[in-house]
Amino acid sequence: MAEKVLQIRSLTAGFLTEKGFVKATDRVTLELDRGQTLCVVGESGSGKSVTAMSVMRLIDYAGGFIEDGEVLFSGSDLVKKKQQEMLKIRGNRITMIFQDPMSALNPVFTVGDQIAEALRIHKRMSKQAAWQASVEMLRRVGIPDPDMRAKQYPHEMSGGMCQRVVIAMALACNPELLIADEPTTALDVTVQAQILDLLRQLKQEFGMSILLITHDMGVAAEVADRIAVMYAGAVVEEGTVKEIFEQPRHPYTIGLLKSIPGLEGERGGELYTIKGVIPPISQLPSGCRFHPRCPHVMEICKQREPALLASPTGHKAACWLDEPGLKGAAEAETAASSHALKVTIGSKTEVTL
Repeated sequence: MAEKVLQIRSLTAGFLTEKGFVKATDRVTLELDRGQTLCVVGESGSGKSVTAMSVMRLIDYAGGFIEDGEVLFSGSDLVKKKQQEMLKIRGNRITMIFQDPMSALNPVFTVGDQIAEALRIHKRMSKQAAWQASVEMLRRVGIPDPDMRAKQYPHEMSGGMCQRVVIAMALACNPELLIADEPTTALDVTVQAQILDLLRQLKQEFGMSILLITHDMGVAAEVADRIAVMYAGAVVEEGTVKEIFEQPRHPYTIGLLKSIPGLEGERGGELYTIKGVIPPISQLPSGCRFHPRCPHVMEICKQREPALLASPTGHKAACWLDEPGLKGAAEAETAASSHALKVTIGSKTEVTL
């Protein structure tokens, strides 16, 4: 049985507002095996980043807190730890790559000094040893002439180069878990592909686990071992890449897959969109939180929230369509409006929806 490096159990976290406590995540449960990559996907506002911030306990500094649940890292509950204890874990055993590399770097220090700082704090290296290790990390993430680049400031580098620096900072202490929050959002397509390739290579080299936050199903298909789909603060489906792309069980997941732009020969057609918008988590509808946007909505969907149930293979979904006797009725209602769509994601899979 694979070792669990991260176990999130019934995590409910949010923020205090004038109207009281507002949930950003609602009973989120996820697991990540050692050496694997788990991608959490969903639209903006689905709770992906708050989940990541809760694991790092950075939500405490953003005006929020964890109301309930556990975050077990190598068997130890991070929720119960004080921030003083988290300082020894954060940036050392657990590290994070943020969305915007330019805002993640300090503009008044050289990139070499910023990488060396973590090594001096967590690994107790001398100033000279930490600097040499910083240069070596820049080389390992593919930055040319690392001796010269280490002496430069962030504004002297391109966005792609700065993202490599941020990755070097995150990996300097050889972490067990790397959290990457939309690490390619601010980059162009070519650089995005290079960064994803780099993460794959470094995962194997360092033997670490990766929790990757993304809204891009294409990115998830390329790098993930497992995919968790979040909607309005909750996990609505989870499974292997093959299960999610070849046998999606939740209508929201199917909608995300249909929304992927077509490739050559399919251009010019209308891009599929999921009707409506994601609701504020403080104003969730009754029953299934996705039912106002769902093409398969039934009366029970408006009244009762479905549980996240697992199949014998471990493929989980929270949808009433999985109930015996209900799936056929829903499919009959929507057969006239359904249409087939074939999408190819990278080099991994081809799916007809």
